[in-house]
Amino acid sequence: MTEPEPSGEPIELRLRRALGSRSIVLVGLMGAGKSTVGRRLASRLGMIFKDADHEIEAAAGLTIPDIFAIYGEPSFREGEERVISRLLREGPLVLATGGGAFMRESTRARIAEGGVSVWLKAELDVLMRRVRKRGNRPLLQTDDPEETMRALMEARHPVYGGADVVVLSRDVSHDRVVQDVMEALDAYLNPPSNEAHAAQ
Repeated sequence: MTEPEPSGEPIELRLRRALGSRSIVLVGLMGAGKSTVGRRLASRLGMIFKDADHEIEAAAGLTIPDIFAIYGEPSFREGEERVISRLLREGPLVLATGGGAFMRESTRARIAEGGVSVWLKAELDVLMRRVRKRGNRPLLQTDDPEETMRALMEARHPVYGGADVVVLSRDVSHDRVVQDVMEALDAYLNPPSNEAHAAQ
């Protein structure tokens, strides 16, 4: 657990105060743990959790694989941006986004406007182990899912690197990753006072 400030204030309270009306937006590849970590993070912070993919499916009345198959990816991305914009207006909340959401420049701008972005970064073997447990990943319906994932990492990691905070999602307990996210957010939102003075 993180040591509280000398005032004895818990990290949860510091983060809620520093966030104000902004949301925490989790970005990263499929299998990075955005939904699982996001749900637990929201619980720790006493915030609402939303999964953008679930909200898109509810709005469309279709599963994401079906939306991809019927309308194609560009149409899906437009709908995704509308849903994320709506959710951010309802904030503050913890929002898990689909792997491709942060790749769209206009969606990144909306996230920057209404939230703090956290990239959950995971190694290839960790991602593959996790995504193999579920067969509903439209982008991995290929002859060589691992090669597809590697290509996605090469294309997306440079863009994910623009997130406000980066946290390694590794094979430890989800609660440990949640704690890592909270500590990284605390360092980003509440820099040590000597840095704050230097910046003035």
